[in-house]
Amino acid sequence: MAKTLALRDALNEAMSEEMRRDETVFLMGEEVAEYNGAYKVSKGMLDEFGPKRVIDTPIAELGFAGIGVGAAMNGLRPIVEFMTWNFAVLAFDQIVNNAAKTLSQSAGQFKCPIVFRGPSGSAGQLAQQHSQTFESWMANVPGLKVISCVDPADAKGLLKSAIRDNDPVCMMESEMLYGYEGEVPEEEYLIPIGKARVHREGYDITLVTFNKMLLPTLEAAKALEGEGISAEVIDLRTIRPLDHATIVESVKKTNRLVVIDESWPFAGVSAEIAYEIQKYAFDYLDAPVTRVNAADTSLPYAPTLVEAYLPNADKIVKAAKEVLYINA
Repeated sequence: MAKTLALRDALNEAMSEEMRRDETVFLMGEEVAEYNGAYKVSKGMLDEFGPKRVIDTPIAELGFAGIGVGAAMNGLRPIVEFMTWNFAVLAFDQIVNNAAKTLSQSAGQFKCPIVFRGPSGSAGQLAQQHSQTFESWMANVPGLKVISCVDPADAKGLLKSAIRDNDPVCMMESEMLYGYEGEVPEEEYLIPIGKARVHREGYDITLVTFNKMLLPTLEAAKALEGEGISAEVIDLRTIRPLDHATIVESVKKTNRLVVIDESWPFAGVSAEIAYEIQKYAFDYLDAPVTRVNAADTSLPYAPTLVEAYLPNADKIVKAAKEVLYINA
């Protein structure tokens, strides 16, 4: 059995179920309690779990991230919500220098089972300082696991797995898609971290993406189908560990690959995937791997420039035709 849930409600269910199951799990962050969360992800949780387990913090990301790391090292399982990963930059010392390195620095004596979560990527006209994409930033750090998805069922199952994981996990969501709805199983389930999902089977070309770029990618696949082109769509769901095996198997079938990544092109997730495929599936490629990224500049404010900056279905279709050597 399944029910229809918005992304925010699926995340809420994941946290609530895990807090009912394990009393060491708690939530902390700005406005998560009295205000029910900046995006209403934690709606009703203060009423159920009380102020000792759903904790409003000051506007001090470095401080409350540090409290979370200390709590995790001492037997608790904190969920630290950032209003946006853009604000988490202030907490990078705790995430990168402490949480990610606790296990190795202590020679395995201390674990750090903590989840840092919040929206990443653009959110409309929020301009440069509130529209950055952080998956590749965090995935570059050994010791951190990185989840990035918007499908409600995937998000719920992966967040539950993240909360139970003994390593620090960064969960990237989408501010624009907290209201995005999907079918979510009613029974309890977990989704393993590190496994991509084939959203759509195809045989002419592989389209790989993650987070909210899944939607324009599926739109592009439908448009390509109308022209007789069968596109396979893979949602990474997890950035680190990266499920390159699923991509390799798809490329062996389709012989062509386009990677759609909302972040900047230099040293990003799409660049890593391009490297992996040329290493493990070079002999199967009938065309160079092509990437569709955001423009290599800070996001402008003007709506026309936002449209020009971000990947969209038309850009994905154009890239697919180039890889297929079809004149657009």
